[in-house]
Amino acid sequence: MTILRVAIGWHLLYEGLTKLLNPDWTAAGYLQSATGPLAGMFQGMAENVTLLALVNVLNTWGLLLIGLGLFLGLFTRISQVAGMALLLLYYLSHPPVFSEPGFFREGSYFIISKDLLEILALLVLMFFPTGQFLGLDGLLSRMTRKPMHKMDHGQHETEETKANVGQIQRREVLKHLATLPFLGAVVYGAIRKTRMNSLEEQNLVDSASGATQEYVRKIMAGSNSASLENLKGKLFTDETSLIKGILPKGMLGNMESTKLILGGNLLSGYVHSRDLIYVSSLVMNYHQKERIFRTLMLAEQSGVNTLLANTVVLPLLEEYWKEGYGKIQFLADCANLDYSDGIKAFSFDRYIDVAKEAIDKGASSCYIQGETADYYIKNNEPEKLVKVMDLIRQNGLSVGIGAHKIETIKRCVELGLEHDFWMKTLHTHDYWSAQHPTWHDNLYCYDPEETISFMETLEKPWIAFKTLAAGAIKPEEAFQYAFKSGADFLCVGMYDFQIIDDVNITLAALDS
Repeated sequence: MTILRVAIGWHLLYEGLTKLLNPDWTAAGYLQSATGPLAGMFQGMAENVTLLALVNVLNTWGLLLIGLGLFLGLFTRISQVAGMALLLLYYLSHPPVFSEPGFFREGSYFIISKDLLEILALLVLMFFPTGQFLGLDGLLSRMTRKPMHKMDHGQHETEETKANVGQIQRREVLKHLATLPFLGAVVYGAIRKTRMNSLEEQNLVDSASGATQEYVRKIMAGSNSASLENLKGKLFTDETSLIKGILPKGMLGNMESTKLILGGNLLSGYVHSRDLIYVSSLVMNYHQKERIFRTLMLAEQSGVNTLLANTVVLPLLEEYWKEGYGKIQFLADCANLDYSDGIKAFSFDRYIDVAKEAIDKGASSCYIQGETADYYIKNNEPEKLVKVMDLIRQNGLSVGIGAHKIETIKRCVELGLEHDFWMKTLHTHDYWSAQHPTWHDNLYCYDPEETISFMETLEKPWIAFKTLAAGAIKPEEAFQYAFKSGADFLCVGMYDFQIIDDVNITLAALDS
């Protein structure tokens, strides 16, 4: 039983030390990810700056003092009761019933979790005075106990029996201090972990700038103070623990979106790499799950509130939402083309299923993917687009129509297809590969002047995409060109290390 008490104390003390040694640690991320019936209460703690600061202090020092008490056997009963209370709060903040385990809840097996097991262990320990047997409680008890009076039984007193029977023997002192030498091991482990984390953070983003590593480190630690310092238009004070970028917003039907939308092609491994055949594989290997989550969290902190992507990202996005990492909206790219042998459409039933999946799994809006709209309009099958859009609208979502070709937009206008917004490629031809006489994945807006001229005549808002021509044009030039040409929104694929700069460039372009 003593070993069990010391083991739990080791764990809690170690957790407290690692938090104390990390100046950037905060409970904000943990509280924001809360699930279950009390999620609102815990999330509210994260949103209140003063309350969050208090929680940080109480949690860190609670772990330290409770862990130290259990480890040394000091005030053992008080430490056990306080430990059960603290662990119960952990359990209630992330009960292993409502979702699968995630970053903030390891060791969970439906109802039973590591926290619950330690609570039960401490409850059992309440019935055993382990601190008296081996711990400082026993030593204090002996020191404060009144000395016993010797009784004379007529025996001759020797040097061996002259000692006061109330005196504490050295062997007994050593027994009660037995765990003290191991305290150094706990401290060493906590310091080592802190140093290892620092090294890991320095190498998190090998392909990114040093500034990006700092942003990612702050986000994954749940700490926002002093991060995103280069972000323009942010809500930030020295006391603010949750920084949020400010981007202007507009309406896409019944969905409010920021003017800059995060494009999801990169997250799903799809890139326009022209003749660099290794790039798609590189991007897919770069965007592992944690990288995708970091990208989404950084986008949200920078003020971006919408992700536009293919439904292939939905499994990860569902986990991102469910675990409470963020609330970014999903604008679903409803595509239905098979590129395995030329370009042809999959079955229409499959297309309906794609739209249903987006609706059922939390999309805030949907749109007909550009090349899919181009295909059906070119093949005189607009009725199929109408059926998909009707399904989306019947489920209360706004719906858009995308296109790479301006002729597709014109035909949809002629047919009077009911919709809420447009998506159209837009970029200049001021880059060298645009001048190639034949198409080689090098051009996405074939007639920018005609696009600008015709889109200006339409009432519904429109999202410009492919504005960078797949990385061939600088954002400073592309964003200003798109907004000045009448685009209401921009959809831009961004790596994590590009988000801050792109948000700032968007703000500058809108201001001009």
